[in-house]
Amino acid sequence: MEERIAAAEAEVASLKEQIENVRSQKKNSSMGAVSRSAGALREIRKPIKMRRTLKGHFGKVYAMHWAGDSQTLVSASQDGKLIIWDAYTTNKVQAVPLRSSWVMTCAFEQSKGNLIACGGLDNVCSIYNIQQTANNARATKELVAHDGYLSCCRFVDEGHVITSSGDGSCIYWDVSGGDVLKTFTDHTGDVMSLAMSPENSNIFVSGSVDTTAKIWDLRIGKCVQTHTGNEEDINSVAFFPDGFAFGTGSDDSSCRLFDMRSYGEVNTFKNDKITCGITSVSFSKSGRLMFGGYDDFNAYAWDTLADSSQTPYALPGPHENRVSCLGVNAKGDALCTGSWDTNLKIWA
Repeated sequence: MEERIAAAEAEVASLKEQIENVRSQKKNSSMGAVSRSAGALREIRKPIKMRRTLKGHFGKVYAMHWAGDSQTLVSASQDGKLIIWDAYTTNKVQAVPLRSSWVMTCAFEQSKGNLIACGGLDNVCSIYNIQQTANNARATKELVAHDGYLSCCRFVDEGHVITSSGDGSCIYWDVSGGDVLKTFTDHTGDVMSLAMSPENSNIFVSGSVDTTAKIWDLRIGKCVQTHTGNEEDINSVAFFPDGFAFGTGSDDSSCRLFDMRSYGEVNTFKNDKITCGITSVSFSKSGRLMFGGYDDFNAYAWDTLADSSQTPYALPGPHENRVSCLGVNAKGDALCTGSWDTNLKIWA
C-alpha cells in the first residue's frame, strides 16, 4: 500500500511539473512589453478631481458599495450604522442602526436596489429591505452559519447572496429561506474578499490570507482555478470589466492583474516608494485604470497597459487616515473612497 501511495505522489508531482513547464512556455511576455511594442500609449485624461465629500459617520468607515443606479451607495461604519447616500446631492437617504457596531462589509443588491446586506465580527450576514427599514430597523433576514467574522458579502441576485469569512470559507445563500445552498472551503486561511463576475453570475473570485485567489463556479460548487503570485495576504479582489480577468490588492504592497484565459499573472503594479499594504481595488469602466486604496492614506490609479516601472497617479487631496474601501459605479463616471477618517469622497 505504501508503495502505491508513493507512486501516486510521484505521478502527481510529475504532472504538476509538466503543467508548470507548459505554463512557463506560454508566459513569454508581459502586458507592459506587449503594449510598448505597439507604440506609445495614449495619455490618460487627467486630472481626476474630488467632486463631493460625504460627511455623517462618527466612526471609521470600513466598507462601501454602489447601487445599480450609479448614484446611490451604502457605507458601513463602526459607529454602528449603515448610511445610504445620494452621491450627487450628498444627502443621506436613510440610516440603518445595526445590532453590532463591529461591521466589516456591506453590499447593495444591483437589479432593483431594495436590499442591502452587511456583516462583521458578529459572524452574521444581516439582510435589510430598505423599503421596510424606514419604519422598522430590524433585519428582514439573518444568515447564520459562519464560524468566523464576515469579511465580505455580495448579492448574486435578489434571492441569493455570497459571503466570505475568517473561517476560511465562502457560503452561497438562499435569502428568503435563510438556507445554505453551497459551501466553498478550499482556502487554507481567512477569506478576505470576493467579487462577482460582471458577465457570468455563476462565477466569483475570492482572495485570502493564504496568498491565493480562487475562481469558483456556483453550478458545480467547486474551485475551478487557483492563482498564485502574491507574497502576502490578499485583502481585496475585483473583476476586470470583461469578466475574463481580475485584480488583487495585497499586504505585499502590490496590485496584480490575473487573466483566467492564460491562467496566470499578466501584470504587477508596485513602486519602491510605496511600502504599505493595499486595502481595496477596483477598475475603471474601460479597464484602463486600476484603482487601489492604501494604508498610507492615499488612493492611486495604475495604468493596466503599462509595466510595473510606471509611477501611479495619486488622487489629489487624499484622506486623513487609512483608505479602507473604494469602488467605481456601474456607469463608470464616479469613484468613491471611504476612510478611517470617517468620510467618503466622490471622484470624477
